[in-house]
Amino acid sequence: MKKALITGITGQDGSYLAEFLLSKGYEVHGIVRNNAIENPEHRFYRINHILEKLTLHSASLENYGSIYNVLEKVQPDECYHLAAISFVSYSFEDPFSTINTNVNGTLSVLSAIKERVPRCRFYFAGTSEMFGNVNESPQNENTPFNPRSPYGISKVTGYHLTKNFRESYNMFALSGILFNHESPRRGYEFVSRKITTTVAKIKLGLVKELKLGSLEPKRDWGFAGDYVKAMWLMLQQDSSEDYVIASGECHSVKEFAETAFASVDLDWKEYTKIDEKFYRPAEVFELKGDYSKAKKKLNWEPEVSFCDLVKDMVNHDLALLKKQISNVSVVR
Repeated sequence: MKKALITGITGQDGSYLAEFLLSKGYEVHGIVRNNAIENPEHRFYRINHILEKLTLHSASLENYGSIYNVLEKVQPDECYHLAAISFVSYSFEDPFSTINTNVNGTLSVLSAIKERVPRCRFYFAGTSEMFGNVNESPQNENTPFNPRSPYGISKVTGYHLTKNFRESYNMFALSGILFNHESPRRGYEFVSRKITTTVAKIKLGLVKELKLGSLEPKRDWGFAGDYVKAMWLMLQQDSSEDYVIASGECHSVKEFAETAFASVDLDWKEYTKIDEKFYRPAEVFELKGDYSKAKKKLNWEPEVSFCDLVKDMVNHDLALLKKQISNVSVVR
């Protein structure tokens, strides 16, 4: 039985990946912080349904010793490094924590693998934010990076650390450069989930408007459940190479909102307001991925369409809110 170690297992991608690996017969281990163990109802809600099938280990990405100990104990065949401070807007507010956690955390995991389990295959979670504002579209594995946020900068550094360990120590280490991938498990701070949950609240009469920043930025949005399959496929190859994973389509924030409102028969123009406080100091205006390498070498393609993704998220949030309202009514 293969063993996999996931950092960030309680997040959106980590939860989908854990499910997928369990379905493949893996023994799945995850790294979590102490505060997650102390507050499981809040921190483990994405993995509660599979918690009994997982083995969790307490460690901190900022503490090399704790990461070293977990790697030595688990001796995984594969390590998926997904944990990071990943909210772009927050990275402008606290660039120090973003850089420290994302860069030093990646270095800690790579170094521990090199020292204690060098045969382990390593996946680094890259991001389309590494490309930033570019002169060519779509972006592929050869497109130069031009990050526009501390988050993007931290991920470019992680990418180069992974590449350096691969080339210097002959490690099986690679980066998956994933474009925006969403799901009903997306955090509420991200614009996609902010839109779908607010649309659901408006439909149920709980709030009256949706406040957004710029509506013009365009992103390549896909389904997280599709993208974790690509992560796994990368680590099953004969050689370690970096891959872009995307849908190949580009949609604006306005289109996302329009699709979300339309799914509940509402006109987005009647409820959406622009609030400049949500503007980023440095915006990335358009990102669109070219996943042709993944299609050719991994035989991977996205399965869930943009419209279906948005509708699924809205329907999930509607059901969730109705359940919460029902529970409050029962308590009363």
